[in-house]
Amino acid sequence: MNVNDVLGQYGVNLFSNEVIETRVPKSIYKSYIEAINNDEPLSKEVATAIANAMKIWAVEKGATHFTHWFTPMTGLSAEKHDAFLEIDGDKPLLEFSGKTLRKGEPDASSFPSGGLRATFEARGYTAWDTSSSAFVKDKTLYIPTVFCSYNGEALDKKTPLLKSCEVLSKKATELLNMIGMSDVRRVKSYVGAEQEYFLVADEYYQKRTDLKLVGRTLFGAPSPKGQELEDHYFGSIKRKVKAFMKELDEECWKYGIPAKTEHNEVAPAQHELACIYREVNVTADNNQLLMQLLQDIAKKHGLRCLLHEKPFAHVNGSGKHNNWSIVTDSGVNLFNPGREPENNKPFLAMLACVIKAVDEFSDLLRITSATAGNDFRLGADEAPPAIISIFLGNELTSLVESIINHQEYKKSDKIRFNSGVSIVSDFSKDNTDRNRTSPFAFTGNKFEFRALGSSQSVAGPNIILNSIMAYEIDEMISLIKDGMNLDDIIAKFLSEHYRIIFEGDGYSKEWEIEASRRGLNNYKTAISALEHFTDEKNIRMFKAMGVFNESELYSRRDILLDNYSNTVHVEGATTLKMAQNEIYPSVIRYLKDLSTTVNEMEKCGVNADYLKDDLSEISALCANLKTAMTKLKEGIIEYDELDGDSLMKARKARQSIFERMEEVRRYADLLEMHVDEKIWPFPSYIDLMFGI
Repeated sequence: MNVNDVLGQYGVNLFSNEVIETRVPKSIYKSYIEAINNDEPLSKEVATAIANAMKIWAVEKGATHFTHWFTPMTGLSAEKHDAFLEIDGDKPLLEFSGKTLRKGEPDASSFPSGGLRATFEARGYTAWDTSSSAFVKDKTLYIPTVFCSYNGEALDKKTPLLKSCEVLSKKATELLNMIGMSDVRRVKSYVGAEQEYFLVADEYYQKRTDLKLVGRTLFGAPSPKGQELEDHYFGSIKRKVKAFMKELDEECWKYGIPAKTEHNEVAPAQHELACIYREVNVTADNNQLLMQLLQDIAKKHGLRCLLHEKPFAHVNGSGKHNNWSIVTDSGVNLFNPGREPENNKPFLAMLACVIKAVDEFSDLLRITSATAGNDFRLGADEAPPAIISIFLGNELTSLVESIINHQEYKKSDKIRFNSGVSIVSDFSKDNTDRNRTSPFAFTGNKFEFRALGSSQSVAGPNIILNSIMAYEIDEMISLIKDGMNLDDIIAKFLSEHYRIIFEGDGYSKEWEIEASRRGLNNYKTAISALEHFTDEKNIRMFKAMGVFNESELYSRRDILLDNYSNTVHVEGATTLKMAQNEIYPSVIRYLKDLSTTVNEMEKCGVNADYLKDDLSEISALCANLKTAMTKLKEGIIEYDELDGDSLMKARKARQSIFERMEEVRRYADLLEMHVDEKIWPFPSYIDLMFGI
């Protein structure tokens, strides 16, 4: 296969603008592009022409059905499939109108709405998002859409993301035009997403009730070998995993998902795939499709893909780093400092707005990573702490300090890297190291938000980032209109919000103390963060930017809290079921076998005192397990009987279920280390992490 053959396969399953251009009249295509560039709806004529071209293209690809593909507040993809089929008498026809392309009507009553929709109010609408290409998958045409209620409230993640993109473009364009970049007409946020995941053998997955129901192991004694030897990270990829990755690469290529880098991650059985930057809305759709592909392709190779943030205790969990930048329609990355950052006014203006935004709305950034699964990960060795701070690196921090102190900026000289090996060329080092403990780190020409969990949609943090950035840009515009000098505004923003900048070890206890002294938030649990979603300043910001109204914001808070409660409730019920029906009976059988052995040995006059010690120890652990199970059962009943709001139920779920689940697990895992592995009812951590 030559280069052209390889490149020719890229995006073959996408109904891209390039495909549209070849399949509709020039006048239609011109009108279509103008509508997209001007954020205008398509005319009936244009929509009809494109719908017909889309249908013909999809049928040529083998499609028989179409679906309006959307992302409700579950965070998962949703789809209802309809056939192209229509009947004229006894004659079958393939029909797909412009109206059908633009609008769909899925049931809105059963998706999370946070009170926006009553159960008896069923109607909801999906509407085509023209900024994201349709594609064919499994003989179905997938059309990316927004999803709203009958009254127009956003019930999905795409609608507010698109709104945040529009307001950021509007505000940033206005500011840039004011400060000398008069040629800018649009500004777009770009994101590159890094996806971490685990792979386990399907044969072991099928024997674990917890993995099948909740996606993580609720029990599991530590493996004698975990990640201590650091031999898995960037290590040689196992043959079966390599075959999986090869097919994944091929499928990503066909769907235009720009997968770039893949490797083994730190924990055994953990891997990562990173994608090249795209417009944030496209990246969000790409990542939703990627998560589906990961799971579908894994099954074909006798594997299961785990996207939970912490599927295994005692080893690293999985995140999804969100690399965010802002780019003009002329191709200028506004987060690129350039060779003379001290003279780069657009960069300095955007930097000042980012620092102010993250400081004032650090609670919202923390909220974007607030889930029951991510609570296990944040603050551990594989993830940043729950305290939101910004890492800029020595060079930019020095620049910021010089602006605040009104001093001349002294730029550091480029330093050459020399390995000391004569045959290895030297090269220029980056001006600063990277900080892996920072939740929000500047990495050259972008900011990397590292707190997002592996199962989460990238739409969440980018709705926040776009919105708070637009809000601060708007304030900068107002100050300029009031007659304030741009340099003074930049200095004001930086000096008033310098506290959010931190260059050190985010894992240290000293940082917790220092962060508290600075007045920075430290929401260690999802619940403590989520209760601040509807703080007055957040409502004011979202309403001003037109991204959420007050009812939409309250609904999202309740949906996220309900998701936390329901997750913990299901995990608690699964923990109880596995303990009662699998672990406890297995231990009882083992105790019976052990006591029989003791009796037989004593009948033969053999000293069995050491086995009696084992018998007593295991029996005591089993009794403690039984007590813990009883308390968990009581906790679940207490939760089920609670009549309260979303916040109260979330707190109750953590107190009455989650904490008691941990107690059940503690005794069960100790028992696993004592009981014959042939009797233990499900595969161990050794099987799961090293069984491929």
